[in-house]
Amino acid sequence: MFSRHVTKQISAYCHGELSSEESKQFAEHIISCVKCRTKFEEVKLGVKLAEQLPQLSAPKHLWSDVEYLLDTPRPAPVSSPLWSWPVQVTAAAVLIVVLSFATLWFQGKPSIPRQRVPEISLNPSWQVTRIEGTPKIGTEQISKNGSLGVGEWLETDENSRAQIAVGLIGHVEIDPNTRVRLLTNQPTEHRLELARGRMSAQIWAPPRLFFVDTPSAVAEDLGCAYTLEVDDHGASFLHVTAGWVELGLKDRTSIVPAGAACETQPGIGPGTPFFLDASLPFRAALSSVDFHHDASVRSTSLMVLLNEARARDSLTLWHLLPRVYGSDRVRVYEKLAALVPPPPGTTREAVLQLDEKTLEGWKLSMEWGWIGGGKGKGKVWSKFAQDKDVLSEREKKMAPK
Repeated sequence: MFSRHVTKQISAYCHGELSSEESKQFAEHIISCVKCRTKFEEVKLGVKLAEQLPQLSAPKHLWSDVEYLLDTPRPAPVSSPLWSWPVQVTAAAVLIVVLSFATLWFQGKPSIPRQRVPEISLNPSWQVTRIEGTPKIGTEQISKNGSLGVGEWLETDENSRAQIAVGLIGHVEIDPNTRVRLLTNQPTEHRLELARGRMSAQIWAPPRLFFVDTPSAVAEDLGCAYTLEVDDHGASFLHVTAGWVELGLKDRTSIVPAGAACETQPGIGPGTPFFLDASLPFRAALSSVDFHHDASVRSTSLMVLLNEARARDSLTLWHLLPRVYGSDRVRVYEKLAALVPPPPGTTREAVLQLDEKTLEGWKLSMEWGWIGGGKGKGKVWSKFAQDKDVLSEREKKMAPK
């Protein structure tokens, strides 16, 4: 069905009118097709703007007048070129505009009673399936299946696990001792809150539809599979197993490809992403650079990190450029340039001044740095997507037995 462009199916997808299999095929095409993805982003923006418009009801007597005019017989129109179809369309458009302005005018008149418009639910529940134990939605235990509504919490104890169907775009497995809440379920946005514990998501939707809020960052999928865990202090750990995830908080953003991970801290946001096969000294030094409060400790740790860096660690060094200053930024630039020479036309001055176009061009020349187009020929999957699943010690402790 979707072997060619899918722009004609965008409206049906946004309104949930496609079957599960059709939605999956649509999403897979959108991920790999720049043209359709661009059109989808435009439509999605329009839907979001429409969702924010207030619902106004016209005064009752105005619609009575309209009904009267519609019901009143009219003499057959005299055939004339002046009453051609373009004129009819124009007249209809003028009528709609006049009615719209009349509606808004009457809404402002205090003497006219307002009719309440019935609200249409745009937030249907998500299906939850018990995997083991006794997970709960609110205070109710799930025996086999349950429904998670907007605003409701799903909780598992130390012996419980569950799976959430994220509409038609994927699913999320909830591990023991986890607490999640459904925040939004709209055609243009599906959002969970992970307060504590661990979840594993597999999403086949177009990028930027599925979000997970944590106490210290927001995870935004770019077509992916990943695990995300939050400890009791609000810090989180993200491990991406396929595709890409963007971690963000305010103006701080980290792009995490398959095979990589990223930590976050409350009040700071996301740290710097790193590949899980990086050396232990590299990872320990990076944690200090990201989160230690002492500037001298951060600078010393940066030297250790640079000594341990490999070409593949350009992921980390590229993200570090805007996060360090002065001579530290110069050191990061020199190490990165030695490992991955910048493309022609890239100047030292532009990089050190954090010129956005220059940094993006350098990123695209790196083996991890393409998202659509370029080396990937339209695919967003990282070349490291098939890497062995390297688990951190922290993840091993959190993994279900």
